[in-house]
Amino acid sequence: MRLILTALVFLVGLFDLMMAGNFLFDPGVAGAGLGVNALGPLGVSTIRADFTSFFGISAFCMMWGAWRRNADLLLVPALLFGASFTGRLIDLIISGPYPAFWFPMTIEAGHVVLMIAAWRMLPHHSIEQVIDEINNG
Repeated sequence: MRLILTALVFLVGLFDLMMAGNFLFDPGVAGAGLGVNALGPLGVSTIRADFTSFFGISAFCMMWGAWRRNADLLLVPALLFGASFTGRLIDLIISGPYPAFWFPMTIEAGHVVLMIAAWRMLPHHSIEQVIDEINNG
């Protein structure tokens, strides 16, 4: 089971790395695919910077964490995708549903579930140890 989770984390990270590359090299098309349209150079720059960093950092942490069997790194994409899911949930409550609203939420929830499951199975520090390390440098 550990090997399967590790492979899944790495493959999902590879997919997210391709997403990051799409936003970096073709931000207009990649953004439009997610319903985001750039209004001039500032919009293109924002899509290129923000979406590339979101998916790129997530992918790096997933792939490096799987490769090195360091599940602590999997908390980063879990938090990023969890925050995205929460934002979509708030939007759903405030604005109501839109066609296929469930699809991105399912992807985000799937990321969170996979990262937490892998974090529990792979070698990691406890949350308390991670927080102590952050606080004590």
